[in-house]
Amino acid sequence: AGPAAPPCPQELQVHVVNTNFSLSWSCPGGDPGVTFSAEISGSEPSEGGWQELPGCQNVSGTGCDFSSAITEFYDPLSVRVRAGRGGLLSPWAESLDIVPYLTAQIGPPGMQLEATNGGIKIKISPPEANQEKKMWIDELSFKYNLIFWENSSNAQLRSQSVFPIDTIDDLAPETTYCFKVQASLPMESKEGLFSPTQCLRTSPQVRDLLCATNLRVQGLNMKFQLHWETEYQQPVSYNVQYLLGYLKRFTEDYSGSWQGVPSCGDLRGTQCDVSPAMNTSGSYYLRVLARGQGNTSCLSRELRVDPLQANEIGPPGVKLDSSETLLHILISPPGGAEDEAMRDSYVLSYRILYWKNSSNDEEEPQVKETKQTVATVGDLQPGSLYCVRVQALAEPFNKSSAYSQEQCIHTPAEKTFRLVILATFMGALFVVLLVALPLVFILYQAYSKVKYVFFPSCQPPLNIEGFGGELSTHTYLATMEEPVENCSIIESMVTEGNEMNSGACKHSKQSSRDSGNYSNGDNTSRSKGSEETLEKEII
Repeated sequence: AGPAAPPCPQELQVHVVNTNFSLSWSCPGGDPGVTFSAEISGSEPSEGGWQELPGCQNVSGTGCDFSSAITEFYDPLSVRVRAGRGGLLSPWAESLDIVPYLTAQIGPPGMQLEATNGGIKIKISPPEANQEKKMWIDELSFKYNLIFWENSSNAQLRSQSVFPIDTIDDLAPETTYCFKVQASLPMESKEGLFSPTQCLRTSPQVRDLLCATNLRVQGLNMKFQLHWETEYQQPVSYNVQYLLGYLKRFTEDYSGSWQGVPSCGDLRGTQCDVSPAMNTSGSYYLRVLARGQGNTSCLSRELRVDPLQANEIGPPGVKLDSSETLLHILISPPGGAEDEAMRDSYVLSYRILYWKNSSNDEEEPQVKETKQTVATVGDLQPGSLYCVRVQALAEPFNKSSAYSQEQCIHTPAEKTFRLVILATFMGALFVVLLVALPLVFILYQAYSKVKYVFFPSCQPPLNIEGFGGELSTHTYLATMEEPVENCSIIESMVTEGNEMNSGACKHSKQSSRDSGNYSNGDNTSRSKGSEETLEKEII
């Protein structure tokens, strides 16, 4: 039988640090005459899709560097390796699939140290500084974690987050300290490799009494006061300076970016209102420049201030109003309703304590929480004294104010409340009647006039209504002539003891221009003549 093919490579691994790529594997048997070759393919390997991997051909060891072959860091790729000896080739090892950016580790950053008065100044450079090809594009996203310790047998490690340019204070003078730093990307959960350890001896510390010390900020409702101390006994003036916190994230020197706080220049006292220099977002750095006689000066240590964390929330204002069984609570936000800084900085909620207060018994406070500035409490007893205290809460910042001063109010008695309701009802009823009665009278008068004109109550006689075959359209128009019946009554005459009653009636026609009126006065003479003629006939 001929010579056997070399065994297949195993345990393939790809190591990526920044833009440096290396491939490693293991080889059973350890035959020194065996060489290895690797191939690479894109995200979808197919027949004929594999290509030789530059830097990894006929390698005698168990590893190779192929950094020059990778130009795209977000595209998936596959690698495979096989062994060869004297023209005999082993099968390909199972391919290994990776995405370079997800596999890559953050390399160690650069670090420079410098001894200062009582401290160490540190300057950090990003992991891929001065490189053309970069895995990490946004260098400002890096966070740096510094590990340092005193170079002694029983040293304790200390950890501190630092900026690219920072100062480590509170170190013992004339003592050697060792440092190493690590870069990380918290948003991507990536932690890098530590830089090589460097050690440096601190310089002797010279205490300058002119310098302001013990800087501290007190904030209440987004109003900030900076306080400091001094042991200098001679006349001195102070100037407060501030720096925007984000400038420390850059690797450039920010020493020329410090600005003076308005109204905090040439001070003789040891405090100043620094609110004009601070907004609600971001962080700030404060320092005090002291100037003495003979053009001497001294800069204090820097003080980092986060306004939203340093600020304390004051108690809210409270006003009360009550009805028979309800208590209305009006809350004024801390700092006042017109304080834009507080309103824009915190989303506040309120905790309300209320209880019935009497000389005989004081109930346990009951709790009501609300996010509104107006709250109502029900189920109260009429004619009782209730007291209230309110606390403001900023839950995202784990902050709470002190409780407001106690406010108390009496709820109205029940009888009084009913009398007020009755009096209100009677007053409203009187107003309605006062307005409605004149209106009803005016409408009635208008109705009467319309009815009199268009629908009169006096109707014409029946013999007038149908005359001429047409009805009159107006009650005051004259009608045509109509026949009238004239009647006369003849007095009785007694002749020869016999009583005789007689009456006569003549019919005649008469013209009348008055519609429906009877005429008797115009025919008196005619009636008398008729009477005389009738008497003669009887005789």
